[in-house]
Amino acid sequence: MLKKRVEEAVNAQMNAELWSAQFYLSISLQLSSEGLPGLAVWMCKQREKALQRASRFMEYGISQGAKLSVSDIVDIPQEFGPPVEIFEYALVHMMRMTDLIDMLVNIANTENDHATVILLQEFVRRQVVDEAEISQLIVTLKRVGDGAGLVWLDDKLNPEK
Repeated sequence: MLKKRVEEAVNAQMNAELWSAQFYLSISLQLSSEGLPGLAVWMCKQREKALQRASRFMEYGISQGAKLSVSDIVDIPQEFGPPVEIFEYALVHMMRMTDLIDMLVNIANTENDHATVILLQEFVRRQVVDEAEISQLIVTLKRVGDGAGLVWLDDKLNPEK
């Protein structure tokens, strides 16, 4: 059984991951509409990761007897700037998600919930990798600009090419 604070934090994280999945989908749709299918696919992969994380939190909570609930998903941005700004915005979002996971680790530690701390270590490691990956993409986007370099990068990220 999870202690109340941990249960609430797991539920909040599950909902944050569901919001995150919609956020990445919204970005992907814009990138697709701008003729950047490779960048859109990259964002769809982030969406899939967010859904997987939400599922992991849900499964873990249920296995520990938690009473979980899904919150309304509201305030999803629908319009974004150029690709480099989109990826910078996504990085800020990723960093916020990392902060939420870190807060959950702190709560689990405070509550002496070692099982939850062990589970969360996987998420902490994954966030480090994901932030490094998007940071590198931002550097590349800045280098290639908006012309032929952007087309090259988009092609590189498109698994269908």
